[in-house]
Amino acid sequence: MLAAVLPATRLVVLYGGRSAEHDVSCVSARHVVDGLDPRRYHVHPIGITRDGTWVDCRRLVADADPSTGALPSPDLAPPADRMAAVGLTGMLADAAHVVAFPMVHGPSGEDGTLQGLLEMSGVPYVGAGVLASALCMHKAAAKDVLGFHGVPQTPWLSVRGPEITDEVLDDVAARLGPVVFVKPANMGSSIGITRAVGPDALAAAVIEASRFDVELVFEQAVEGREIEVAVIGNDVPEVSVPGEIVSPSGFYDYDEKYVSDRARLLVPAPLSDEEIERLGKLVRDAYRALRVEGMARVDCFLDRRGRFLVNEVNTIPGFTPISMFPRLWQASGLPTTELLDRLVALALDRHARRKTSGRPLTIPGRGTSSA
Repeated sequence: MLAAVLPATRLVVLYGGRSAEHDVSCVSARHVVDGLDPRRYHVHPIGITRDGTWVDCRRLVADADPSTGALPSPDLAPPADRMAAVGLTGMLADAAHVVAFPMVHGPSGEDGTLQGLLEMSGVPYVGAGVLASALCMHKAAAKDVLGFHGVPQTPWLSVRGPEITDEVLDDVAARLGPVVFVKPANMGSSIGITRAVGPDALAAAVIEASRFDVELVFEQAVEGREIEVAVIGNDVPEVSVPGEIVSPSGFYDYDEKYVSDRARLLVPAPLSDEEIERLGKLVRDAYRALRVEGMARVDCFLDRRGRFLVNEVNTIPGFTPISMFPRLWQASGLPTTELLDRLVALALDRHARRKTSGRPLTIPGRGTSSA
């Protein structure tokens, strides 16, 4: 049974951040704040500016026009509302019934660094822990772990930028084919990703991805369908109905995700019962292999041979109005307000269990383990 969410819970929504996903985070945070039940939570928005300064954004958000569809960037906060991270953690640790809700996409928010700060402060927080966050943010590391566990993926390679030569690119093309996706290892929202066709495009894609990370991931392009599934849970992951992305360009990039309406999102995805069952098992396997708790969106491919392949696991999925994560749960019978309640309850449950870690374990039929 999940921990109860107390009516007086202070929910600290963390947003903004130093990554290229700063603006997306502001949009996601707006819809998290709007989706929370005001009878159950005292919402306290705290932002991180693009230069890494922490900001108490209560006044900034209160004065903002909600019709803009995004919380105002913390960059706009007056100097009086800026504070040091140590002040934030002290405030969180001293408050009763406080839960943090990280909505900081990308590096320094989704990669375990922010989660580590909250762990050290003893504050319960929504979403994956330090290890899972770091693994899932680093695409090459995540693929290594999934490969070890036998989770099927598209063929891929990773290379550090300084090691890339013409010979290396020739090898990439020879091993992965003429169409290759080039990605920075640490980034989200399709930022820095290029669908490269041919050697000249491959070299240009490397230059683009290198703007965001020193390690790059090369993936063989998959001919097939792009399917996404939302997951919540700690020990027992629950999966949503699947959704399908139909991209007219063949690449669901940043513009199609957040700017234009060119891509079609099919919810639920037109799949057979047998395909849904196979997909659900694959998604749960990936979630467990990467030690994810709380929530994730698992992005997959369905290739021409009928195989499901895991592409990426995102531990702080977008919460914008067109984002798949809340839409998939809505279609699964879990409205956003109830979804947010579940996520907070999962955070409290995990926090309570960790506080009791180290105590003797009782195994049914075998008694209590010794220290």
